[in-house]
Amino acid sequence: MLEVLWLTVKLAGITTILLLLLATPLAWWLARGRSRWQPVVGAVVALPIVLPPTVLGFYLLIALGPHSLLMAPLQALGIRTLAFTFEGLVIGSLVYSLPFAVQPLRNAFIAIGDEPLEAAACLGATRWQTFARVALPLAMPGYAVAAILSFAHTVGEFGVVMMLGGGIPGETQVLSVEIFQLVEQLRWGEAHRLAALLLAFGFLVTLTLLLLERRVTRAA
Repeated sequence: MLEVLWLTVKLAGITTILLLLLATPLAWWLARGRSRWQPVVGAVVALPIVLPPTVLGFYLLIALGPHSLLMAPLQALGIRTLAFTFEGLVIGSLVYSLPFAVQPLRNAFIAIGDEPLEAAACLGATRWQTFARVALPLAMPGYAVAAILSFAHTVGEFGVVMMLGGGIPGETQVLSVEIFQLVEQLRWGEAHRLAALLLAFGFLVTLTLLLLERRVTRAA
C-alpha cells in the first residue's frame, strides 16, 4: 500500500513540476502572442480534455513503443521502449495533464492586462525583466491553481495510466489502477478504503480551489 501511495505522489509531483516549467512559455505565447496559429495550438493543447483516455493512451502507447520513430534516437542508447515504465508514465502524464496547467496560466497572463507590462517597458525593463518582475508575481494565483489541478488530475487519471503503464507493481501501479485491481480480485474493503482516500483528496482540492478563487476575487 505504501509503495502504491509513494509511486502515485512521486508521479504527480514530478509531473506537476515539469508541467509548470513547460506550460509557462506555452501559456504566455497563447495569452500574449499574435500568431494566427494560436487557435490551432490551443486546440491541440486542450485535446486531452475531450479525448477518451483510452484513445489518448493508445496513441501514447504506440508513440513510446519499440517501433515508434520517436524512440529511434533512444535505441542507440539501448532504450527500445518507454511503454510500461515509470519514465513513460511521466511522459504520458505530461500530455494528459497539460491543459490543466496551461489553461489557468493562460487566463492569469491574460488577466494581467497591458498596462503593467507597458509601464515596466517605459521604465526601461527588458522583456525578461518585465516577465520575471511584473508578470510572474501577478500570475501567482494562476500558478497555484495550475499546480493543484495538475497534481490532482495526475493522481486521479486511470485510462491513460492503464493503457500506457499496465499496473506493474513498483513501476507503474498507482492508486487508480490499484483500486481497479482490488475490485477485480473482489477485495472490496481495501478498494473502499483507497476510493474513500481519493474522494477525500478530491474534496480538499475542490475546497482549496474555491477558497483560492474567493481570495483572488476579494483582492481584485
